[in-house]
Amino acid sequence: MIRTGLLGGSFNPAHGGHRAISLFALDALALDELWWLVSPGNPLKPDKGMAPLSIRLASAREMSRGTRIRPTAIEAQLGTRYTVDTLKKLIRRYPGRRFIWIMGADNLLQFHHWRRWRDIARLIPIAVIARPGYDGSARAAVAMGWLRRFVRSASHKAQWTDWRPPALVHLRFRPDPRSATLLRQANPHWYRDLSGRAQRDPVTRLLI
Repeated sequence: MIRTGLLGGSFNPAHGGHRAISLFALDALALDELWWLVSPGNPLKPDKGMAPLSIRLASAREMSRGTRIRPTAIEAQLGTRYTVDTLKKLIRRYPGRRFIWIMGADNLLQFHHWRRWRDIARLIPIAVIARPGYDGSARAAVAMGWLRRFVRSASHKAQWTDWRPPALVHLRFRPDPRSATLLRQANPHWYRDLSGRAQRDPVTRLLI
């Protein structure tokens, strides 16, 4: 089995915070690879200010260079917008892989707004990585009222392939304040250097 982490997001743009968290997860969870699922469109985020998919994939490819991180726009090929549908199709398509969902503690706060979030937890294990200012509130999140009974000890995090979902583990990570929002504010035209180039998807090998 290929131990594969999944980190979903808009990557608008991808930045060093994404890379740092992913490298940490690769090591902490003993992953073979970690896929960045570059979303065609996040149902919980407005389309305004969202760069085209090919540009966001290009940004993710540049930021992940030289690592075991593989950015992919596979959701566009699968025709899915919701995580629960993406996971079902990935599990069927890649029977030789074991997947674990990676999310920041800030996303755990809104997890109960995700479509069929309990079904997501029933499909694959979840690793929640600490984010500055969110740790305490994340543990008190609405979704944790149901997920708390399935929390596993961080000391056993490398054995996640033996867990039967639902299973959730909290991982400590040094604070990293970087965010795509701050990067866009500092450089509103970040996408210009990446425009006009078709991108080869590292997972599907399709041109985006």
